[in-house]
Amino acid sequence: MKKDDMIELTIEDLGVDGEGIGKLDGMTFFVKDTVIGDRVEAKVMKIKKTYGYARLMKILEPSPDRVEPRCVHARQCGGCQLQAMNYEAQLRYKVNKVWNNLTRIGGLTGLPRPEILGMEAPWRYRNKAQFPFGTDKEGRPVTGFYAARSHRIIPCTECWLGVEENQMILEKILDHMETYKIPAYDEQSGKGLLRHVLIRKGFVTGEIMVCLILNGRRISAQDALTDSLREVPGMTSISINVNQKNTNVIMGSEMIPVWGQAYITDLIGEIRYQISPLSFFQVNPVQTRKLYETALEYADLKGEETVWDLYCGIGTISLFLAQKAGKVYGVEIVPEAIEDARRNAALNDISNAEFYVGKAEEVLPEKYEKEGIHADVIVVDPPRKGCDAACLETMVKMQPDRIVYVSCDSATLARDLKYLCGEGYEVKKVKACDMFPGTVHCEVCVKLEREKLSDRKILMQDVSEITI
Repeated sequence: MKKDDMIELTIEDLGVDGEGIGKLDGMTFFVKDTVIGDRVEAKVMKIKKTYGYARLMKILEPSPDRVEPRCVHARQCGGCQLQAMNYEAQLRYKVNKVWNNLTRIGGLTGLPRPEILGMEAPWRYRNKAQFPFGTDKEGRPVTGFYAARSHRIIPCTECWLGVEENQMILEKILDHMETYKIPAYDEQSGKGLLRHVLIRKGFVTGEIMVCLILNGRRISAQDALTDSLREVPGMTSISINVNQKNTNVIMGSEMIPVWGQAYITDLIGEIRYQISPLSFFQVNPVQTRKLYETALEYADLKGEETVWDLYCGIGTISLFLAQKAGKVYGVEIVPEAIEDARRNAALNDISNAEFYVGKAEEVLPEKYEKEGIHADVIVVDPPRKGCDAACLETMVKMQPDRIVYVSCDSATLARDLKYLCGEGYEVKKVKACDMFPGTVHCEVCVKLEREKLSDRKILMQDVSEITI
């Protein structure tokens, strides 16, 4: 086989980025925009020793799970890898992906396929969106999302994963740019003003935030734009984020308030959170509540326990746990997040939660060895790369009765579980939660318990010593 050959494949599985996987003559081919069960004609684009990449040319026989994508940009845009697959099939794929990673990478034998918490309405679920701005061939400003593996903007003001207000806000900003000749930022030259717009909405409160990320400190006719944005129902916060660095990092560190509050407020369950433009907050509040309720169930708190929440962010899980724990300690490396966490604790009149800035693998030993603060339960919600090795070692040294591991990547989760299980912990429960319908991503919550030698019966005692 060689480049440009036409081949026929049946798609048997999906890769980590949602690309279809088919096999032909001992070769594995990856074909984007296909669904498990599709029989397709594809053009070979690149050949390696045992695998290759091919471009979908024609669907010869569609999969029973194939549906028409709701978004007309679904194939071009890099955001929704699974929109051509019906939702039930998406959930099956995610469960299998989690189970395969836990059994193959983690070596967890005898593990049944976990339950997955799906959504009744898997659209309009994102409470946050960041839109890049650019210029089209006619010189007009555009916004939308990047095409897969590129920084080429697919013009689109309506995303079916985001809230409906996004479209109104984006169109107001585009109109303002055209009226006042405001240039979009150009990554190649480093010139232009408007780089991105961040939009957030509180699903319970209805409050809306708009943050303009500028290659400068002010936008032309700023008052006029502010007045226009204030017409959007729920508008609560308008601000500018200054990013004048030649980088692909979206947000800078300097915030300039323009109108309204510096934050919006939303609730998960009974806990109220203040969310600033720089805050990390789960993007799917409906599923976040299900995920955190699962974490709380797995923590099995009776009211007296000492709980450590590692990678705590703005205290989202910490405050949820504090409702049932004796004491909660949160650790996070980002100082601004810890400030948010402390403010959110005060906002909810929660006095049994303390927060520390630093690396978990540094803060935990200091508090444990020098101050004698132990852990009955450790809850960990790390970034996609998983837990730091030193953090895992420290968790084992503290010997909590239970560890609740919340993960956004089941592959690194499986790696970390393999270590923990080798150090005396046993996986008791696993549940997946579909936080990102339409995409390949899935959250997982795992309960681990420490095996206790003290629970064993004393069998070596001489029977003559036992008094009946």
